[in-house]
Amino acid sequence: MNKDKEETTIAAALKYDSKRNTAPKVTARGRGAIAEKIIELAKKHNVPIKEDPALAQILSLLDIDEQIPSELYKAVAEILAFVYSLNERYREQRSEVKDGTTR
Repeated sequence: MNKDKEETTIAAALKYDSKRNTAPKVTARGRGAIAEKIIELAKKHNVPIKEDPALAQILSLLDIDEQIPSELYKAVAEILAFVYSLNERYREQRSEVKDGTTR
């Protein structure tokens, strides 16, 4: 396999609005420089990043605004659980800072 192709960064961004959609949608996807820009913007806006090259590879094949297929529900559910746990920890830390307490 071509070494450059093997090392190409792949990124995909998802959005899930349970009130509007039955499944998460791909909101951005790309390889190389585009993937790096997606990651850069996510970091800039404090969007959690979960590294999963195999899933990113599959998601990069979907169209923008396309809902993920049911075959990916379990993998994406694990990522959403990861994000929700990070959000909960963040809320707890903010609450502790407001209250002047620490754990």
